[in-house]
Amino acid sequence: MTKHIKEKDIDNDMLLEISQAIKQGKIVVFKTDTVYGMGANAFDEKACKRIYEIKDRPLNKPLIVLISDISMLKELVEEISPIEQKLIDTFWPGPLTIKFRKKKNVLPEIISSKDECVTFRLIQNGLAYHLAKMANVPIVAPSANLSGSPTGSKIKNVIHELDGKVDYLIDSGDIHNDATSTIVQVSDEKVIILREGIIKQEKIEEIAPVKTLTEA
Repeated sequence: MTKHIKEKDIDNDMLLEISQAIKQGKIVVFKTDTVYGMGANAFDEKACKRIYEIKDRPLNKPLIVLISDISMLKELVEEISPIEQKLIDTFWPGPLTIKFRKKKNVLPEIISSKDECVTFRLIQNGLAYHLAKMANVPIVAPSANLSGSPTGSKIKNVIHELDGKVDYLIDSGDIHNDATSTIVQVSDEKVIILREGIIKQEKIEEIAPVKTLTEA
């Protein structure tokens, strides 16, 4: 049974209930800083596995992790290089997702598809931020749609595909910009753009050298 909630009806008590549900392993659909996301506690392997099952997502496709505080990142990654720090200082919080080498035995392997790296994005406003902040855990939040379907920006589509499959579904209305975050990785002191989204290559080139995937 999915609990439906209108974002405009959420008060502090409801926010606390939903954030604690995330912490306890429940699956919650909510508006992120880009599109609707399907959120779960990134520390909870069972919840992360359930995300894959609900979306019918291939296990070789890793999940993006949302964090609400930069201090959380330092607990999850091996190090932050000077260029990674420049990207953080310039684009975070915001729609730039950065792939870092993860600390061992901290996050479940399923998140990274057994890769040595995990992708992170810092958020600092909106419903997703408040949920992550109150839950005090990193949150995996792939787009709220079944694999192969359009990105989760239309609430009618989100409800049609996920009603009865998730624990909470927060209705914030349609999202009129379905652009996704840009995903990058730093290698040999250059930025590799793995997926170009809202933040374009020329903006990144203003602060760091960029290497294309073909060069990489």
